[in-house]
Amino acid sequence: MKDSHSFSPAQLVAGSFALLVLVGTTLLLLPMSRADGSADFVTALFTATSAVCLTGLIVVDTATYWSHFGQAVIMMLIQLGGLGIMTLATIASWVIAGQIGVKSRLNASAEGRGGNQLGDVKTLLVATLSFTAAVEGVIATFLIAKFHFSYGYDWGSAIWQGTFHSISAFNNAGFSLESDNLVLFVNDIGLLFPIACSIMIGGVGYPVLLELTLRLRRRTQGFKHLPRLSLTTQFVVAGSLILWSVGALGVAVLEWNGALSGLSILGKISNAIFQSVSTRTAGFNAIDVGAFHPSTLILSDIMMFIGGGSGGTAGGVKITTVAVLLAVMVSEIRGDEYTLLSERRIPNRTMRQALAVFMLAGSIVVVAIGLVQLLAPEFSTYQIVFEVISAFATVGLSTGITGSLPVSAKLLITVLMYSGRIGPITLVAAMAARSQRRQYSYPVERPLIG
Repeated sequence: MKDSHSFSPAQLVAGSFALLVLVGTTLLLLPMSRADGSADFVTALFTATSAVCLTGLIVVDTATYWSHFGQAVIMMLIQLGGLGIMTLATIASWVIAGQIGVKSRLNASAEGRGGNQLGDVKTLLVATLSFTAAVEGVIATFLIAKFHFSYGYDWGSAIWQGTFHSISAFNNAGFSLESDNLVLFVNDIGLLFPIACSIMIGGVGYPVLLELTLRLRRRTQGFKHLPRLSLTTQFVVAGSLILWSVGALGVAVLEWNGALSGLSILGKISNAIFQSVSTRTAGFNAIDVGAFHPSTLILSDIMMFIGGGSGGTAGGVKITTVAVLLAVMVSEIRGDEYTLLSERRIPNRTMRQALAVFMLAGSIVVVAIGLVQLLAPEFSTYQIVFEVISAFATVGLSTGITGSLPVSAKLLITVLMYSGRIGPITLVAAMAARSQRRQYSYPVERPLIG
């Protein structure tokens, strides 16, 4: 008999993230969290949700509005949100009990940390923590040295800035301790490059990184026959390279005499690349997004909606989802009976999951755009579409309208950030848990399509 008090992995993920948002909101409401006085509830809730969901949208200036304690709270929320609540819970159960049970494995898998097999969870979780600490440590070291030697920060301020930006970059959060994000460093490739690298690594996803690392290790050990890369890894690697390239080329062409004007040729190219990397997942900006041409905003909308790799810190519907749908489309056009990729057949269940995630995300975004347009009619459709997709895809880029939105719209954006972070996760987990099969069937009928 099923325990009435038990929770599914999807419910645990959703509830845990909500609890973390509540805790973060409470801490940010403390007088010590604000540089001057106490924060209002909506500001604290919006900021906590943005941090936990790794979005980076802000309604106040992080550098001046929040105290060092408040900034530390934001940094903690980013780190916990990036690692995943269920990841931490699973690790805790492993440490306490000495083993990881089936339920904990399911919980971790619900967040995308579990790979394809439950037995891989322990290895993957340990690798996740180790890799996170290593990347954040290396990037922080570079940034600390840069802030101290190039910009004259004292060692304490440099360590604080470097650590915060390293955690924010790797977790694709997009929060910055500078009032204009990274605009001050628009000409500093030496600072933008490590941040971009951290964004890319964090956005690829832990399962993919682990598979690539193990493959590289086997190659260095002299193994001649290496196992084939999984479809997930192939999709993410190829898709990321394509999106980064298309995004960089698009920004460079469309904004060469626009937002990129005034920079050197090298500066234009490097900032186009940085913006492409950041647009898909992170939300940092070194150039003025509000000055983008509408065509650039549309390109950015597409890149944000797709997002990054599964099991990582990126948002969006994920590259694998789009890749599966494209594969289905190509198979239908060719008249193939099955959807085949890289000598592998994609099961019908996976295709249905991809379609469900994509359609749900699209529906949420469309409804949200309409509601925000009603609540804030003073802003253009381009601005609102960009803001909504940025929130749902947990990117955090903005044309500058976030702080000027009415309270009702801010609350809607808050809900959107939360749903964008946990929505695809919980949906896939819920569908995976429904493994029941009917013992009967109905007659087949094919409705007209197209």
